[in-house]
Amino acid sequence: MSVVSKEVQNLSEITDVTGELTKISKIPANPKNKVKRLFQRAAMIVVGAALMAVGLEIFLVPNGVIDGGVTGISIMASKITGYPLGIFLTLLNLPFLLIGYKQIGKTFALSTLFGIVVMSIGTALLHNVSALTPGEPLLGAIFGGVILGVGVGLVIRSGGSLDGTEIVAILVSEKTPFSVGEIVLFVNIFILGSAGFVFGWPNALYSMIAYYIAMKMIDITIEGLDQSKSVWIISEKYRDIGDALTDRLGRGVTYLEGEGGFTGESKKVIFVVITRLEEAKLKSIVEDWDPHAFVAIGNIHDVKGGRFKKKGIH
Repeated sequence: MSVVSKEVQNLSEITDVTGELTKISKIPANPKNKVKRLFQRAAMIVVGAALMAVGLEIFLVPNGVIDGGVTGISIMASKITGYPLGIFLTLLNLPFLLIGYKQIGKTFALSTLFGIVVMSIGTALLHNVSALTPGEPLLGAIFGGVILGVGVGLVIRSGGSLDGTEIVAILVSEKTPFSVGEIVLFVNIFILGSAGFVFGWPNALYSMIAYYIAMKMIDITIEGLDQSKSVWIISEKYRDIGDALTDRLGRGVTYLEGEGGFTGESKKVIFVVITRLEEAKLKSIVEDWDPHAFVAIGNIHDVKGGRFKKKGIH
């Protein structure tokens, strides 16, 4: 068989496989799984929005402590006018919902709207409930920040949001040299500083404490306590290191083909995903086999599929 005929045969085989994959991709998703995921997402948003309502009405608002973003503006507006907090949370977020619908998508906008409605109802139901006696702003800032951060994190993990500030920051960052995080930080510093004129300057400082704690809890809720890390290792002893990682760390490894940019030499690259608690152990294993190995470690927000489940460490 000639080389040309072999390539034609291989091409036809690839075409057949591609055709089969196309047929498979057109198979509709299981409606039961879709409904199940929808209920799971809705339940997570309800829990997250309810926790935010608890953090606001039971811990922050009674002690004159605010959060950043639209929520902080709503708290100050409620204090000044005397109208319920839930009204401002809904009205002030509506313009951002429309922007989110156009720029991000319908699912995000509907998830956000659902979360805001639940949060607003929760603040109305909890308006006259307080776990702390007014005048304990430090405790209110700490516990309110923790609860509020967990609640917001759950909603974000479910594909929604409870504050429109991030949407504006995304749009502004596209036309300016500032990142989304820098824009959100600048806006919130201005809002938290404004709390000093409404609740007094000590409470503005407590608000900054609550905001910082909430941001940390959002990160922990989204990424998880057991944060995953991706690791790339380049070494001449790649096979020994890979076997040791599988044997002693209980992690599966993948060997990738690489090429040195300076030398042009072919190299093997080990790729493995671990938890942050296993980082020291991995470095120790690599050090034992090759003290001069190149090791690059990065954070991963989410890991799904594959063989991430591990065996026991020894």
